[in-house]
Amino acid sequence: MAMFEQWNRSFLNGEWVEGKSARTYDNTNPYDGSLIASVRLATKEQLADAFWTAKQAQKEWAQTTVETKKEVLRKAADYLRTHREEIVDLIARETGGSLIKANVELDLSIGLVEEAVHMADELTKVKELPSETEGKVNRVYRLPLGVITSISPFNFPMNLSMRTIAPAIALGNSVVHKPDIQTCFTGGVVIAKAFEHAGLPKGVLNVILTDIDEIGDDMLTSPHSALISFTGSTEVGKHIGAVAGGMLKRVALELGGNNPFVVLADANVDRAVDAAIFGKFIHQGQICMIINRMIVHERHYDEFVEKFVARAKELPYGDPRDPKTVIGPLINEKQVEKALAIIEEAKREGAKAALEGRRIGNVLTPTVFVDVDNRSKLAQTELFAPIATIIKARSDEEAIAMANDTEYGLSSAIFTEDLSEGEQLALRIESGMTHINDQTVNDSPTVPFGGTKASGVGRFGNPWVVDEFTMTKWVSVQTVYRRYPF
Repeated sequence: MAMFEQWNRSFLNGEWVEGKSARTYDNTNPYDGSLIASVRLATKEQLADAFWTAKQAQKEWAQTTVETKKEVLRKAADYLRTHREEIVDLIARETGGSLIKANVELDLSIGLVEEAVHMADELTKVKELPSETEGKVNRVYRLPLGVITSISPFNFPMNLSMRTIAPAIALGNSVVHKPDIQTCFTGGVVIAKAFEHAGLPKGVLNVILTDIDEIGDDMLTSPHSALISFTGSTEVGKHIGAVAGGMLKRVALELGGNNPFVVLADANVDRAVDAAIFGKFIHQGQICMIINRMIVHERHYDEFVEKFVARAKELPYGDPRDPKTVIGPLINEKQVEKALAIIEEAKREGAKAALEGRRIGNVLTPTVFVDVDNRSKLAQTELFAPIATIIKARSDEEAIAMANDTEYGLSSAIFTEDLSEGEQLALRIESGMTHINDQTVNDSPTVPFGGTKASGVGRFGNPWVVDEFTMTKWVSVQTVYRRYPF
């Protein structure tokens, strides 16, 4: 059995290295507060060394054969499969996610590595273009960018780390990766162990365990990095965009969401409720693409509210390692306090609670607000908690207009029996992704995953991420003597 907690160190230049900070971080189980492991944080100097190491290692890695890259990726995927039981348990303990969530996250992560195998071929594809100049041959190549900076969040740490790391490696880049310190094992250590086992050359993947207090903006400002890949809040994403823009670095940013779930006049209410329960409460609502607003046509409103509240009230909560649990803990006490503050402020402003949640430690059972004003602070806030808001729409047109009335544009969903009309309405919703007769939480390694407006820039998924993580180069070959005008 792999005891990942013993690897409570950064993975730098192929070695497990103790942090050199005077500070340590206690990584704890958010459900019961038990200690998983203490981590001594890495310093600015160690981070700077990691970027330099990555720059040197990338040059050799870019020259390795496609088959070598593929073999490393296959072995990394095999490692994750082999250690499924330990990894699922660790995800549940470290993130507070249910066993359902943990298995989904691991499967998505394995899928990302397997899809990255196909991306490795992209570096060998050369496109030939016509030329107006006699005897000139134009060829277009893809080249690795160089060093990719990767910063991942606490909620789906393995999946949201791997969707940068695996494609970057497949495309001949090296990576300096900083997982959220709260989930540094599932977001960093397990991934490093998988690629170490797979024989990835030293320095191609560097995983640094530290926090912002220790390193400041140094993950962003290294001159050796060509692109910053970040998943997290819009506020932080805007800061990253500003820093990167000043250095003319590329960014891939998946940021916040206020995702609408629209129930049209012709929708099947029972099916909509099934989807809404899952799409609102998986991982306690701590997902960027979680349902944040349910916008229901007045024809179905009362029935939807009654059935949704009844289902929410019965959701099992408690220890995420219990197979029956759906609602586990929020990631930390600060997030619980933040959620409770949102609930209390909404009540003070007159919001009506059809179901009031309870706090048990870091577990917060579902709260459901009904008759919510779409322009209220409650409806316009990314909740990131098991707090549901239900909004009444007088018409399908109003429902779509309400869906778009937000600064965000990540995911969305429409329930309708008219699939053709639903697809046309999907094109009118201002979001990067819309799902018809499904909920908002969907992902796949082979779709263009990403948002618009304040929800980010760039797209993950094959082949779109290939464009993000490579440089396009034009090479022309003059095959006959060219006469010049002077």
